Amino acid sequence: LAQLVESGGGSVQAGGSLRLSCEGSGYFVYFYSMGWLREAPGKGREGVASIDAQSTIRYSDSGKGRFTISKGSAKNRKNLEMNNLKPQEPGMYCCVADAVTLSVVSSPAKWTSWGQGTQLPVSS
Repeated sequence: LAQLVESGGGSVQAGGSLRLSCEGSGYFVYFYSMGWLREAPGKGREGVASIDAQSTIRYSDSGKGRFTISKGSAKNRKNLEMNNLKPQEPGMYCCVADAVTLSVVSSPAKWTSWGQGTQLPVSS
């Protein structure tokens, strides 16, 4: 059974930076695509950043220039560095993964593996 374990997060003020990490584990697990989704109160889930095995990286329009997704030291580990966080960006950040090509523009419902989520408050 594939699992995604998230780490990082915490409280941050607007303008601050934060790093989230996600590592997949499981027997015979291979994730072609990994990324993060955000769910804010009263809003649906939206893609934040994604990366695939070809190192194709995509960001949400709001995250371009401020967020960086990268591969970690382990094969199924990814990191998300978020800089200059804005007051409107708090929410539940979830690591997602799938064995096929998906990205930030994919419907959130298509991702088949989900992490436990990290609540990220951003104080102004």
